[in-house]
Amino acid sequence: MTLPATDFTPLLSGVGGLLIGASVVVLMALNGKIAGISGIAGRLVNTSARGPLLEQLLFVAGLVGGAAVVALVAGGVPQHLPPSLGLLAVAGLLVGFGATIGQGCTSGHGVCGIARLSVRSLTATLVFMGVAILVTFLMRHVGGLS
Repeated sequence: MTLPATDFTPLLSGVGGLLIGASVVVLMALNGKIAGISGIAGRLVNTSARGPLLEQLLFVAGLVGGAAVVALVAGGVPQHLPPSLGLLAVAGLLVGFGATIGQGCTSGHGVCGIARLSVRSLTATLVFMGVAILVTFLMRHVGGLS
């Protein structure tokens, strides 16, 4: 069973959201740390800001391993790639640049920051969600990309 990326899946989405929330609470309760994917991945490549290497490697391995488990159980993962790898590379660089400027990514600000009632995280989340909606609209309805 392969799920198209555009299907509405309230049960799966709800279970996924609960698992993300539970993992954030466990990380905060056991380590006192906020889960931010960009920060953890960034410290893996930036040797000057490196933290506990094993912990960071296990966190990233868990992300990849989770996708692998879903692929095995569901028979595939939803995939919807842009029509060009160059566009995908530019989008990835923009996300990384935005996460650097905002001092955190969607997971750090959107999941953890809002749960902590951080005004900075609420502002960052509103900005990147607004830009994502605008870019999606422009790509689909003005640029003709799907």
